[in-house]
Amino acid sequence: MSSFSKIQRRAATAATRAIYARLAGITVERNCIGRAQCCQFRLTGKTPHLTRGEALTTWAAVKAGGRKTLPASIAGACPLLHPETQRCLVYEGRPFGCRTHFCAAAGGPYPREKVVDLIRELEKIDAAHGGDGSKPLESALREVMD
Repeated sequence: MSSFSKIQRRAATAATRAIYARLAGITVERNCIGRAQCCQFRLTGKTPHLTRGEALTTWAAVKAGGRKTLPASIAGACPLLHPETQRCLVYEGRPFGCRTHFCAAAGGPYPREKVVDLIRELEKIDAAHGGDGSKPLESALREVMD
């Protein structure tokens, strides 16, 4: 259980969403067709790491979908991946790493120079809200669950 006030949650979530909006304005050639291969953590060997603001934003999206707990991970996949439809349960609230992911089929990762300032801002939000650096998706979400 976390001990964040509603005001802290809202502030961190609003600041994180503002960064996501700025990210959406960055022009990078992408062609994600929703194959969800990047969501297969055991197969890719890569798991998104979330800052505190990202975790709060993603958890808010989980709750908005009517869930009160984190879904169980199926066979090494992201717990936010619907096991039947293979679609993200929180696509609009997905973390920064999922938005800028490494998927070769989608065009590979965003060039670091295009997003480094946004990453630094996410780190500032993390520090301002008691975070101690990014953590693997499930661990980060469990820290902020209410």
